This record gives sequence, C-alpha cells and structure tokens, in this order.
Amino acid sequence: MRFISETSFDGVREQLFILDEIPGVLWTPGGAATTRPLVLMGHGGGQHKKAPDMLDRARRFVTECGFAVVAVDVPAHGDRPSVAEYDRIATENQARVEAGEELAPLIAGFQALVARQTVPEWRAVLDAVQQLEHVGAGPVGYWGVSLGCGLGVPFVAAEPRVRAAVLGLGGVLASAEAAARITVPVEFLVQWDDERVPRVQSLALFDALGSAEKTLHANPGKHGEIPTFELESTLRFFARHLV
Repeated sequence: MRFISETSFDGVREQLFILDEIPGVLWTPGGAATTRPLVLMGHGGGQHKKAPDMLDRARRFVTECGFAVVAVDVPAHGDRPSVAEYDRIATENQARVEAGEELAPLIAGFQALVARQTVPEWRAVLDAVQQLEHVGAGPVGYWGVSLGCGLGVPFVAAEPRVRAAVLGLGGVLASAEAAARITVPVEFLVQWDDERVPRVQSLALFDALGSAEKTLHANPGKHGEIPTFELESTLRFFARHLV
C-alpha cells in the first residue's frame, strides 16, 4: 500500500493511496492513532471514489461518528484504465436495449461479472487498511447502492469482518444466492419510481436477504433521488452496530 498524497480539512485527514494498481482514498479523524470502526463505501456506476455524494457521506461518518472510511475506484471507473471487455459489453447492451430488451437483466449480468474482480480487491483493501495504526482491526461496515449494491451484496456475503451493511437500488437477478448468505443487519433503500431497477426486483432482493434484522426504506422518486434524510438514518444505523 503506497500513499501518494495527504491533506487535512475540518478535522478530516484524507490520504490517497495505490494498492496493487487500485487507486483508493482513506478518510480518518485527525488526532491520536487508535482502533476505530471502518466503513467501506462502494460508489455508483459512472462515478468514482471521490464523487461529491461519496465525499459528503465520508466526512459525516468521520466527523460525527469517529469512523475511518475507505473507498476505491472499481474497474473502468475513476482513475482506473478502461477495460476493453467491459466497453464491448456496454456497447452491446445499449444496442440490445434499443432493440427492445429489458435493461435490468443486462445490468445484473454486467454487475455479476465485475463483482468477480472487485470482491477479492475489496477484501485486500480491508487487509491493508486495518494494518494501519490509525485504523486498526475494528468492526467493519459496508455502504453501497446501485452499482455499489450489485458489487456489495457478494462482498458482504463473502467477508466475515462486515458487521452491518447499507444496500439498495439493486435487483435480485444476479444477487439472490449471495443475498441469502448475508446474515448481518441490513438497511435497504428502494426508490419507488426507479426507472433502472424494477420495484419488484428490489423488493425481491430485500426478501432474499438472509438477515434476521433488516429494514426496508422505500421513498418516492427515481433511481438517483434518495432523500437526504436517509443519510441521517445511515449514521444512526452504523452507530448502533459498529460502535
């Protein structure tokens, strides 16, 4: 793990790093080193590790909860190079949608493909970050919606260090088997008028989760219109389960 820059602002320490050619960012509180909860965040499709909503959420986790937060660019996003196979699939999927096929199954298939790469990458990121003196091997949470949900469900299912997860804006088509293996508390977000993921598939994914404690947060609006008040709920959720 190689740190390439460090800045501090309003009590938040931000460190950019490279781990095995994976670009990432770690946010931590300033001050003395100590073991603390860590939240890994997965960004949405077409976004990156420091997208504005990712940055805002990370700062709230750090300043209000005292957590460490880590995010990395998923393949073909942010500072990572394009992937010829993914570009080909995206072009083919666009043509298939224009020819009348449903979008959701195509998204699910693509996310399942990418997850086979990101799950081991994210587990390696946890290994490296938790060895740092100012993070340590504390409890881990996961936050990810949309693409972050499609990749996050298999990650949470595979990673025993994760104690709680916020997921949503994702469907059941590629994730039912992995969802059934998730047993940690989950807060699940659904946009009732989602134009990308049919409501019935989101509800089916929630139903497929094997967690004994899971809550469904359904709000009116389209895919990218999660109400800002849901962040307050996320903060309380992680504070209950990670502190």
